[in-house]
Amino acid sequence: MMGSTCRMKYKFLESPLGRIEISGCEAGVHGINLLEKMVQRPDSHCRGAPLSGEGLEGPEETPPALDECAAWLEAYFSAPETVEDLPLPAFHHPLFQQDSFRRRVLWTLMTTVKLGNTISYQQLAALVGKSGAARAVGGAMRDNPVPIIIPCHRVICSSGKIGNYTGGVGVKEWLLGHEKHAKGK
Repeated sequence: MMGSTCRMKYKFLESPLGRIEISGCEAGVHGINLLEKMVQRPDSHCRGAPLSGEGLEGPEETPPALDECAAWLEAYFSAPETVEDLPLPAFHHPLFQQDSFRRRVLWTLMTTVKLGNTISYQQLAALVGKSGAARAVGGAMRDNPVPIIIPCHRVICSSGKIGNYTGGVGVKEWLLGHEKHAKGK
């Protein structure tokens, strides 16, 4: 089952960052999409914010990977230190279907940079064996179809500046602060 033949399903989740759409098919998750701007100030770390998941496809069940993804995200928002013990949902976005530089960058990031830590674009490029490819790493971060689970928010500039984020710099700051707060407990 590849990209265009997938029957897409959607699941929605309320989070401290606003409404999140999880899309995917029976084979796995295709994307995580932040649908609206943050509902809290980036500096508020409200633990246990109300989260609710709802399917969109009527009586049909959502694929297991979408439910697993929603459960992972709910755990992340309420107790981020617990997610390392949770199974990752299957991913089925076309980016993950074949080996590529972008896929290697995303997998390396997900498996190497743990909760509460950051890495520079340059360091991540070196980890995948392309030390001069910091800009290309930035492109891979921009194309990340499953943000938060693949923690592109943990990639910052060598100068220590926070850098850009698809969901906005405020979201990136909130995510990093949320993780630092959880790690410091």
